[in-house]
Amino acid sequence: MRIGLCGSHRTGKTTLAMAISRRLATPFVKTGTSEVFRRFGLDPAAPISFEKRMWIQHRVLDAAEAVWREAGPGGFVTDRTPVDMMAYTLADAHGDTVADFSQLKAYLDRCFESANSFFDVLVVVQPGIALVYEEGKAALNRAYMEHLNYLVLGLASDERLKARVIRLGPGATGIEERVKKVLEGFGAEL
Repeated sequence: MRIGLCGSHRTGKTTLAMAISRRLATPFVKTGTSEVFRRFGLDPAAPISFEKRMWIQHRVLDAAEAVWREAGPGGFVTDRTPVDMMAYTLADAHGDTVADFSQLKAYLDRCFESANSFFDVLVVVQPGIALVYEEGKAALNRAYMEHLNYLVLGLASDERLKARVIRLGPGATGIEERVKKVLEGFGAEL
């Protein structure tokens, strides 16, 4: 089973993905979103133009697809998905954003295709855990995180997405509680 966790930054996706991986004895595949930003001289916490957002999001998706492809079809758990990538791209579109809609649509189509190719199950991890500042990580802005949360929830409900979706609400904050709720979401599949 290929499982991807999606949601806003700073929701504990990586920690939760590693815990689920251990529990299921399935490989954990780490994506390197922050590393991709740094490789191209960008700070993931700094504002960037929409044009640059589109460009870097393609690089992020390229890097993620490479590690998912390398993991193979046998099953893995990862801490990012194309749903996250779509949400971050859309979150940077504002009322005064100048964007080539055909480029945006092509990127969103690519993300849905990627999600359908690489994932059987997506786990939406909503904000709920205590926030802790970490150097090089995205900004601790609760309003922005909530904005991303609702974008992820909407994208995870889109009919173009074929993977099964499990939603982990904000009330689950302890790691064991979170793992248990995700595994309960799988039901009889395990």
